[in-house]
Amino acid sequence: MKTRYALQALIFLAQRSPTPAPISVIAQGSKAPRKFLEAILLELKTDGVLVSRMGRAGGYGLARSASTITVADVLRCLDGPLALAPCAARNSTRTCPGCEDVRTCAIRPALKAARTAVAEVLENRTIADLAKVPAALEEFS
Repeated sequence: MKTRYALQALIFLAQRSPTPAPISVIAQGSKAPRKFLEAILLELKTDGVLVSRMGRAGGYGLARSASTITVADVLRCLDGPLALAPCAARNSTRTCPGCEDVRTCAIRPALKAARTAVAEVLENRTIADLAKVPAALEEFS
């Protein structure tokens, strides 16, 4: 749900851009619980996806164009690498628990192929793409 709420909030902000919005407005507009959303927005801000402004006209806004923020960016920010296992992460030489040698692991090629396929889809879908099609969120259910 964390990623879903993040995507809903980013879509809401993209549709309002460049006007920032307070958390209460984002929570209402994205149908996300405010307390949970506060932590999510802070993570996105720390990772450079969002910016915030204090004051009466303040709130959160996109740090860059919605057309440059990918679904993969959001997932990596909130959940870490897209890979299903440490050994399958991009440019990784880390082994998984119980694996003796990452170079001879019989499972690693399949996990790397899965990561590549997932990354290809998610790196080519932006918040701007999702903001154009409200039903696009159905794909992430």
